Amino acid sequence: MADSLLAARKPAAGAPRPGAPRPGAPRPGAGRHVRRYWQLWLMVLPAVGFVAVFMYVPMYGIQLAFREFDFAAGLTGGEWVGLKYFRQFFDSPLFWPLLKNTFVIAFTTLVVGFVAPILLALMINQIAGGRRKRIMQTATYLPHFISIVVIVGMLQAFLNPSTGLLTRLLAPFGLDGVNFLGDTAAFVPVYVISDVWQHCGWNSIIYLAALSRVDPQLYEAAKVDGANRLQLIRHVDVPSIVPTMVVLLILTMGGVLNTGFEKVWLMQNNLNLPVSEVIATYVYKIGIFSTQFSYATAIGLFNTVINFAFLIAANAIARRVSNWSLW
Repeated sequence: MADSLLAARKPAAGAPRPGAPRPGAPRPGAGRHVRRYWQLWLMVLPAVGFVAVFMYVPMYGIQLAFREFDFAAGLTGGEWVGLKYFRQFFDSPLFWPLLKNTFVIAFTTLVVGFVAPILLALMINQIAGGRRKRIMQTATYLPHFISIVVIVGMLQAFLNPSTGLLTRLLAPFGLDGVNFLGDTAAFVPVYVISDVWQHCGWNSIIYLAALSRVDPQLYEAAKVDGANRLQLIRHVDVPSIVPTMVVLLILTMGGVLNTGFEKVWLMQNNLNLPVSEVIATYVYKIGIFSTQFSYATAIGLFNTVINFAFLIAANAIARRVSNWSLW
Protein backbone atom coordinates (compact mmCIF):
# COMPACT_ATOMS: atom_id res chain seq x y z
CA MET A 1 0.00 0.00 0.00
CA ALA A 2 2.74 2.45 0.96
CA ASP A 3 4.73 1.73 -2.21
CA SER A 4 1.69 2.20 -4.43
CA LEU A 5 0.77 5.50 -2.79
CA LEU A 6 4.29 6.86 -2.93
CA ALA A 7 4.65 5.75 -6.53
CA ALA A 8 1.42 7.53 -7.41
CA ARG A 9 2.59 10.78 -5.81
CA LYS A 10 6.27 10.80 -6.77
CA PRO A 11 7.06 12.17 -10.25
CA ALA A 12 8.91 9.93 -12.64
CA ALA A 13 12.67 10.21 -12.75
CA GLY A 14 13.76 12.85 -15.23
CA ALA A 15 10.24 14.23 -15.62
CA PRO A 16 10.07 18.05 -15.80
CA ARG A 17 8.52 19.87 -12.89
CA PRO A 18 5.09 21.45 -13.38
CA GLY A 19 5.42 24.84 -15.03
CA ALA A 20 9.02 24.20 -16.13
CA PRO A 21 9.95 25.10 -19.72
CA ARG A 22 10.14 22.28 -22.22
CA PRO A 23 13.64 20.94 -22.97
CA GLY A 24 15.15 22.80 -25.88
CA ALA A 25 12.50 25.52 -25.88
CA PRO A 26 13.90 29.08 -26.16
CA ARG A 27 13.69 31.07 -22.96
CA PRO A 28 11.86 34.40 -23.22
CA GLY A 29 13.95 37.50 -22.62
CA ALA A 30 13.65 39.55 -19.46
CA GLY A 31 12.16 42.54 -21.27
CA ARG A 32 9.55 40.41 -23.00
CA HIS A 33 8.67 38.76 -19.70
CA VAL A 34 8.19 42.15 -18.00
CA ARG A 35 6.03 43.46 -20.85
CA ARG A 36 3.88 40.34 -20.77
CA TYR A 37 3.36 40.28 -17.00
CA TRP A 38 3.67 43.99 -16.26
CA GLN A 39 0.65 43.91 -13.89
CA LEU A 40 2.35 41.34 -11.65
CA TRP A 41 5.63 43.26 -11.71
CA LEU A 42 3.76 46.43 -10.79
CA MET A 43 2.18 44.68 -7.80
CA VAL A 44 5.53 43.34 -6.56
CA LEU A 45 7.37 46.64 -7.13
CA PRO A 46 6.67 48.11 -3.65
CA ALA A 47 7.99 44.95 -1.97
CA VAL A 48 11.10 44.99 -4.17
CA GLY A 49 11.67 48.65 -3.35
CA PHE A 50 11.25 48.01 0.37
CA VAL A 51 13.77 45.16 0.32
CA ALA A 52 16.22 47.20 -1.77
CA VAL A 53 16.06 50.28 0.46
CA PHE A 54 16.00 48.60 3.86
CA MET A 55 17.96 45.41 3.17
CA TYR A 56 20.50 46.00 0.40
CA VAL A 57 21.38 49.68 0.84
CA PRO A 58 22.40 49.20 4.51
CA MET A 59 24.80 46.46 3.37
CA TYR A 60 27.16 49.29 2.45
CA GLY A 61 27.93 49.52 6.16
CA ILE A 62 29.54 46.05 6.09
CA GLN A 63 32.82 47.77 5.25
CA LEU A 64 32.96 48.94 8.86
CA ALA A 65 34.04 45.40 9.75
CA PHE A 66 37.29 46.07 7.86
CA ARG A 67 37.86 49.69 8.93
CA GLU A 68 38.74 51.58 12.09
CA PHE A 69 35.51 53.49 12.52
CA ASP A 70 35.93 57.25 12.71
CA PHE A 71 32.95 59.35 13.81
CA ALA A 72 34.18 62.31 11.75
CA ALA A 73 34.55 60.29 8.55
CA GLY A 74 31.34 58.30 8.94
CA LEU A 75 30.73 55.17 6.91
CA THR A 76 32.96 56.24 4.04
CA GLY A 77 36.15 56.85 5.98
CA GLY A 78 38.39 55.34 8.59
CA GLU A 79 41.66 53.46 8.37
CA TRP A 80 41.55 50.11 6.60
CA VAL A 81 42.52 47.39 9.10
CA GLY A 82 41.55 44.26 7.19
CA LEU A 83 40.68 41.26 9.35
CA LYS A 84 41.82 42.84 12.60
CA TYR A 85 38.43 42.70 14.33
CA PHE A 86 37.70 39.19 13.12
CA ARG A 87 40.97 37.98 14.66
CA GLN A 88 40.14 39.92 17.81
CA PHE A 89 36.81 38.09 18.08
CA PHE A 90 38.34 34.68 17.34
CA ASP A 91 41.04 35.24 19.98
CA SER A 92 38.56 36.51 22.56
CA PRO A 93 37.91 34.22 25.54
CA LEU A 94 34.20 34.77 24.94
CA PHE A 95 34.29 33.36 21.38
CA TRP A 96 33.64 29.70 22.21
CA PRO A 97 31.11 30.34 25.01
CA LEU A 98 29.16 32.69 22.75
CA LEU A 99 29.24 30.22 19.87
CA LYS A 100 28.22 27.35 22.13
CA ASN A 101 25.32 29.23 23.72
CA THR A 102 24.09 30.41 20.32
CA PHE A 103 24.24 26.93 18.79
CA VAL A 104 22.54 25.26 21.77
CA ILE A 105 19.62 27.70 21.86
CA ALA A 106 19.29 27.93 18.07
CA PHE A 107 19.44 24.21 17.27
CA THR A 108 17.23 23.20 20.18
CA THR A 109 14.64 25.73 19.07
CA LEU A 110 15.06 24.59 15.45
CA VAL A 111 14.54 20.90 16.17
CA VAL A 112 11.64 21.24 18.60
CA GLY A 113 10.09 24.20 16.79
CA PHE A 114 10.27 22.42 13.43
CA VAL A 115 8.71 19.14 14.54
CA ALA A 116 5.96 20.57 16.77
CA PRO A 117 4.00 22.43 14.01
CA ILE A 118 4.06 19.31 11.84
CA LEU A 119 2.62 17.15 14.61
CA LEU A 120 0.03 19.81 15.45
CA ALA A 121 -1.05 20.12 11.81
CA LEU A 122 -1.39 16.35 11.50
CA MET A 123 -3.50 16.20 14.66
CA ILE A 124 -5.75 19.12 13.65
CA ASN A 125 -6.21 17.55 10.22
CA GLN A 126 -7.64 14.44 11.90
CA ILE A 127 -10.31 16.38 13.82
CA ALA A 128 -13.75 15.62 12.48
CA GLY A 129 -16.18 18.50 12.30
CA GLY A 130 -15.46 21.96 10.93
CA ARG A 131 -16.46 23.82 14.09
CA ARG A 132 -14.21 21.84 16.41
CA LYS A 133 -11.34 22.17 13.95
CA ARG A 134 -11.78 25.96 13.76
CA ILE A 135 -11.87 26.25 17.56
CA MET A 136 -8.68 24.22 17.83
CA GLN A 137 -6.96 26.30 15.18
CA THR A 138 -7.95 29.59 16.78
CA ALA A 139 -6.81 28.44 20.22
CA THR A 140 -3.38 27.49 18.89
CA TYR A 141 -2.98 30.61 16.72
CA LEU A 142 -3.72 33.19 19.43
CA PRO A 143 -0.40 33.03 21.36
CA HIS A 144 1.44 34.13 18.20
CA PHE A 145 -0.11 37.60 18.49
CA ILE A 146 1.06 38.15 22.07
CA SER A 147 3.97 40.57 22.36
CA ILE A 148 7.35 39.13 23.33
CA VAL A 149 7.48 41.61 26.20
CA VAL A 150 4.16 40.24 27.48
CA ILE A 151 5.38 36.65 27.03
CA VAL A 152 8.47 37.31 29.15
CA GLY A 153 6.31 39.11 31.73
CA MET A 154 4.06 36.05 31.89
CA LEU A 155 7.11 33.82 32.37
CA GLN A 156 8.36 36.01 35.21
CA ALA A 157 4.94 35.94 36.86
CA PHE A 158 4.27 32.22 36.43
CA LEU A 159 7.83 31.12 37.30
CA ASN A 160 8.39 33.39 40.27
CA PRO A 161 10.18 31.27 42.95
CA SER A 162 7.75 32.28 45.70
CA THR A 163 4.45 33.34 44.11
CA GLY A 164 4.52 31.82 40.63
CA LEU A 165 1.56 29.66 39.59
CA LEU A 166 3.65 27.08 37.75
CA THR A 167 6.17 27.00 40.58
CA ARG A 168 3.41 26.13 43.03
CA LEU A 169 2.03 23.44 40.72
CA LEU A 170 5.50 21.87 40.49
CA ALA A 171 6.09 22.04 44.25
CA PRO A 172 4.76 18.48 44.90
CA PHE A 173 7.42 17.18 42.49
CA GLY A 174 10.28 18.63 44.54
CA LEU A 175 10.65 21.84 42.50
CA ASP A 176 9.39 24.21 45.17
CA GLY A 177 11.22 27.55 45.22
CA VAL A 178 13.29 26.85 42.07
CA ASN A 179 14.25 30.00 40.17
CA PHE A 180 13.71 28.76 36.62
CA LEU A 181 14.70 32.06 35.02
CA GLY A 182 17.90 32.21 37.05
CA ASP A 183 18.89 28.55 36.82
CA THR A 184 21.42 27.95 34.04
CA ALA A 185 20.09 24.41 33.52
CA ALA A 186 16.49 25.60 33.11
CA PHE A 187 17.03 28.63 30.87
CA VAL A 188 17.15 26.80 27.53
CA PRO A 189 14.11 24.54 28.24
CA VAL A 190 12.06 27.53 29.41
CA TYR A 191 13.07 29.53 26.33
CA VAL A 192 12.34 26.70 23.88
CA ILE A 193 9.06 25.54 25.44
CA SER A 194 7.66 29.08 25.61
CA ASP A 195 8.79 29.78 22.04
CA VAL A 196 7.11 26.62 20.74
CA TRP A 197 3.93 27.42 22.67
CA GLN A 198 3.83 30.88 21.15
CA HIS A 199 4.55 30.05 17.51
CA CYS A 200 3.59 26.38 17.04
CA GLY A 201 0.00 27.09 15.99
CA TRP A 202 0.93 29.86 13.59
CA ASN A 203 3.71 27.82 11.96
CA SER A 204 1.30 24.94 11.39
CA ILE A 205 -0.88 27.00 9.02
CA ILE A 206 1.23 26.28 5.97
CA TYR A 207 1.20 22.54 6.71
CA LEU A 208 -2.58 22.59 7.09
CA ALA A 209 -2.79 24.36 3.74
CA ALA A 210 -0.67 21.63 2.15
CA LEU A 211 -2.80 18.91 3.75
CA SER A 212 -5.98 20.53 2.44
CA ARG A 213 -4.76 19.92 -1.11
CA VAL A 214 -4.36 16.17 -0.72
CA ASP A 215 -6.48 14.25 -3.23
CA PRO A 216 -9.37 12.55 -1.34
CA GLN A 217 -8.97 9.56 -3.66
CA LEU A 218 -5.69 8.76 -1.95
CA TYR A 219 -7.49 8.38 1.38
CA GLU A 220 -10.18 6.25 -0.22
CA ALA A 221 -7.64 4.00 -1.90
CA ALA A 222 -5.71 3.58 1.33
CA LYS A 223 -8.89 2.74 3.28
CA VAL A 224 -9.84 0.14 0.67
CA ASP A 225 -6.42 -1.43 1.22
CA GLY A 226 -7.19 -1.64 4.94
CA ALA A 227 -5.18 1.33 6.22
CA ASN A 228 -5.96 2.61 9.71
CA ARG A 229 -5.68 6.23 10.84
CA LEU A 230 -1.97 6.06 11.70
CA GLN A 231 -1.19 4.44 8.35
CA LEU A 232 -3.14 7.19 6.58
CA ILE A 233 -1.00 9.79 8.33
CA ARG A 234 2.22 7.92 7.56
CA HIS A 235 1.56 7.03 3.91
CA VAL A 236 -0.69 9.87 2.74
CA ASP A 237 -0.41 12.96 4.94
CA VAL A 238 3.33 12.96 5.62
CA PRO A 239 4.42 12.45 1.98
CA SER A 240 2.09 15.25 0.91
CA ILE A 241 3.83 17.81 3.14
CA VAL A 242 7.42 16.66 2.55
CA PRO A 243 8.11 19.37 -0.09
CA THR A 244 6.78 22.03 2.29
CA MET A 245 8.87 20.61 5.12
CA VAL A 246 12.02 20.68 3.01
CA VAL A 247 11.55 24.27 1.83
CA LEU A 248 10.76 25.56 5.33
CA LEU A 249 13.72 23.69 6.80
CA ILE A 250 16.07 25.26 4.24
CA LEU A 251 14.70 28.73 4.96
CA THR A 252 15.02 28.14 8.69
CA MET A 253 18.61 27.00 8.33
CA GLY A 254 19.40 30.33 6.68
CA GLY A 255 18.83 32.07 10.01
CA VAL A 256 19.74 29.30 12.39
CA LEU A 257 22.10 31.45 14.45
CA ASN A 258 19.70 34.40 14.56
CA THR A 259 18.29 33.56 17.96
CA GLY A 260 15.42 35.72 19.12
CA PHE A 261 17.38 38.73 20.37
CA GLU A 262 14.44 40.45 22.04
CA LYS A 263 13.36 37.42 24.04
CA VAL A 264 16.87 36.40 25.09
CA TRP A 265 17.64 39.98 26.07
CA LEU A 266 14.48 40.29 28.17
CA MET A 267 15.01 36.90 29.86
CA GLN A 268 18.69 37.56 30.53
CA ASN A 269 19.92 38.30 34.06
CA ASN A 270 23.15 37.99 36.02
CA LEU A 271 22.30 34.45 37.17
CA ASN A 272 21.66 32.90 33.75
CA LEU A 273 24.24 35.00 31.87
CA PRO A 274 26.69 32.06 31.39
CA VAL A 275 24.13 30.30 29.13
CA SER A 276 22.04 33.24 27.87
CA GLU A 277 24.80 35.41 26.41
CA VAL A 278 24.55 34.80 22.65
CA ILE A 279 26.10 36.51 19.64
CA ALA A 280 23.10 38.81 19.11
CA THR A 281 23.11 40.17 22.66
CA TYR A 282 26.89 40.47 22.68
CA VAL A 283 26.83 42.49 19.43
CA TYR A 284 24.22 44.80 20.96
CA LYS A 285 26.32 45.38 24.07
CA ILE A 286 29.55 45.90 22.12
CA GLY A 287 28.01 48.14 19.47
CA ILE A 288 25.54 50.24 21.47
CA PHE A 289 26.87 50.28 25.01
CA SER A 290 30.61 50.23 24.22
CA THR A 291 30.35 52.10 20.86
CA GLN A 292 32.78 49.65 19.25
CA PHE A 293 30.96 49.77 15.92
CA SER A 294 33.66 48.14 13.80
CA TYR A 295 34.08 45.25 16.22
CA ALA A 296 30.30 44.72 16.45
CA THR A 297 29.97 44.83 12.65
CA ALA A 298 32.67 42.19 12.28
CA ILE A 299 30.91 39.87 14.73
CA GLY A 300 27.58 40.40 13.00
CA LEU A 301 29.13 39.70 9.59
CA PHE A 302 30.68 36.51 10.92
CA ASN A 303 27.26 35.43 12.17
CA THR A 304 25.70 36.18 8.76
CA VAL A 305 28.38 34.24 6.87
CA ILE A 306 27.78 31.17 9.06
CA ASN A 307 24.03 31.41 8.43
CA PHE A 308 24.64 31.69 4.68
CA ALA A 309 26.89 28.61 4.77
CA PHE A 310 24.16 26.65 6.57
CA LEU A 311 21.63 27.78 3.95
CA ILE A 312 23.81 26.61 1.05
CA ALA A 313 24.61 23.30 2.74
CA ALA A 314 20.97 22.61 3.64
CA ASN A 315 19.83 23.36 0.09
CA ALA A 316 22.50 21.08 -1.40
CA ILE A 317 21.68 18.22 0.97
CA ALA A 318 17.94 18.57 0.35
CA ARG A 319 18.46 18.57 -3.42
CA ARG A 320 20.60 15.44 -3.23
CA VAL A 321 18.40 13.53 -0.76
CA SER A 322 14.83 14.50 -1.65
CA ASN A 323 15.08 16.20 -5.08
CA TRP A 324 13.38 19.26 -3.52
CA SER A 325 15.30 22.50 -3.04
CA LEU A 326 15.08 26.28 -3.41
CA TRP A 327 17.39 26.31 -6.42
